[in-house]
Amino acid sequence: MKAIFFATVLMLSLVGYRSATPLNISGTVYDQSSGNALIGVQVSVEGAGTAVATDANGHYAISAEKGKYLAFHFIGYESKRVKVGKDSVIDVKLNPITENLEEVVIVGHGVQAKSELVGSVAGIRIRGMSRTGYTSQVYMPQPVNTESYKGVTENRFFNPLDEPLSTFAIDVDAASYSNFRRFINNGQLPPIDAVRIEELINYFQYDLKGPSGGEPVAIHTELAVAPWNPEHRLLRIGLKAKSVPTDKLPASNLVFLIDVSGSMMGVNRLPLAQASMKMLVDQLRANDHVAIVTYAGSAGVVLESTPGSQKTKIKDAIDALHAGGSTAGGAGLQLAYRIARQHFIKGGNNRIVLASDGDFNVGSASDSDMEQLIAKERQSGVSLSVLGFGMGNFKDSKMELLANKGHGNYAYIDNITEARKAMVTEFGGTLFTVAKDVKVQVEFNPGKVQAYRLLGYENRLLEKEDFNNDGKLGGDMGVGHTVTALYEIVPMGVKSTYPGDVDPLKYQPVKERPEVRISDEIATVKFRYKDTEGDKSRLQQVTVSGKPQELSEASADFRFASAVAELGMLLRNSDYKQQADYDRLIARAKGAKGIDDEGYRAEFIRLAESVKLLAKSNELAAESD
Repeated sequence: MKAIFFATVLMLSLVGYRSATPLNISGTVYDQSSGNALIGVQVSVEGAGTAVATDANGHYAISAEKGKYLAFHFIGYESKRVKVGKDSVIDVKLNPITENLEEVVIVGHGVQAKSELVGSVAGIRIRGMSRTGYTSQVYMPQPVNTESYKGVTENRFFNPLDEPLSTFAIDVDAASYSNFRRFINNGQLPPIDAVRIEELINYFQYDLKGPSGGEPVAIHTELAVAPWNPEHRLLRIGLKAKSVPTDKLPASNLVFLIDVSGSMMGVNRLPLAQASMKMLVDQLRANDHVAIVTYAGSAGVVLESTPGSQKTKIKDAIDALHAGGSTAGGAGLQLAYRIARQHFIKGGNNRIVLASDGDFNVGSASDSDMEQLIAKERQSGVSLSVLGFGMGNFKDSKMELLANKGHGNYAYIDNITEARKAMVTEFGGTLFTVAKDVKVQVEFNPGKVQAYRLLGYENRLLEKEDFNNDGKLGGDMGVGHTVTALYEIVPMGVKSTYPGDVDPLKYQPVKERPEVRISDEIATVKFRYKDTEGDKSRLQQVTVSGKPQELSEASADFRFASAVAELGMLLRNSDYKQQADYDRLIARAKGAKGIDDEGYRAEFIRLAESVKLLAKSNELAAESD
């Protein structure tokens, strides 16, 4: 009898604690001022990762538990949150934000500009179809592409008799690759200035031996025939940072600085940023701490510094964020630095993680304003890592500047897989620095080298005097990071138009060429770095000598990196692409895929094949015009 009683109580308990049944909610979203239905409004369940869009009549349907919040986001309108109660029908009215928009009308055979038919208003009007004709009107803002990229002047060939030294700061950023991927997956070739060859190459990890003897970084070189010109040589310089087990990493004092302005509306913006940050939260340990600062029209603290063990509390604060308003990025940065300084951990990882589209439009907004602010704040020992989101209004130029000047790195997150790569797979490299202000300087032997050219790193070039100047910033390397730089070399004795000739000088005699010391060395590679807590740099160097390998004998990593560089030159329509060829680089990448557990190299091959097709399509379209 007792057994039956306890079984009954247990059954009733389980029934009482069963999870809430989601409600099937539907409704219509309207323009507050006109009463017209709105098409394409994003309707999401906060904290659930579920989202739908309103249809041609402004209708939506979604499942959500009682007590959850529905979030309504639409470009050109103020966002709105509605708590789910007993009602299964929730109609919503959104307030418009004044914008310069073009009106269009859907007609039987397609879409025409409204101005071509009956004039123009602020908005896009779409009339829904039914069996009896047009039945309803909906408004949708006209998307305007305001993305910005810093102009890149491609590196040229130099004669080592005139310019024996090539100096640059290393770059571990990979934002250009994921941004390029976004364009290709959307059926477009990227703008030329969006393609930074060094970031394409450094998106991938390479199999390099780590440092020994307590050094944080090891240096490696490899020389082979250049794929796009068999008479030239390709020199690969590889750096490998030491690996550190997660439990041995220093405690972190993190400040999540999240842009919640109106420009972050949309599934590929704030919701993706929230998902990315929650992945990062899952990696935190009990001795790590996180504060959350947000900014829109103004900046504020959403979550005070909280131990990493309180993951639910941190994630709830992230889930509660919603987008709307202008973008006071300068105020947000200032507040984030202040919070980071207040909780500074001596010997720890003190870092701001900024998630934004870079569209700052209130307060300190110009590149020079941002640079001055960060130059002042980085002296505090707080680093700045940047995660870029969004499309159409993405400000790549500003995001890259912030990371470069803030002793941090920069990644563009175009999908949840890329978020996992940055926040989970490469967690240590993203957040934990093992060597800072890393610089490379290569001296070429004019007895062996007729001309040389650095592929990429145009935004990271330094004056030769900057190499020994510890006051000049270099790049930072995180745990396990690899960095690759490629130089194309024209050997002595090869007939070449590079680097080019100039007429004899008129007003001064021709300088005598210095005597060249006979040596088999092709180049000497030096690099400097500082320890994470140090202010004085240390020097390492290696020499490059010997005959180059045939390309088929080079390492798989060399061949794969050269394929990535070759695609970059074709994307940029480089003046130096020479005999670069899609079919050959794709075949070389396939043969050098190697161990590819995460599938990144296979994905590159698919993207390269898509680029080939898009480029051919563009050529045919240009010929037909």
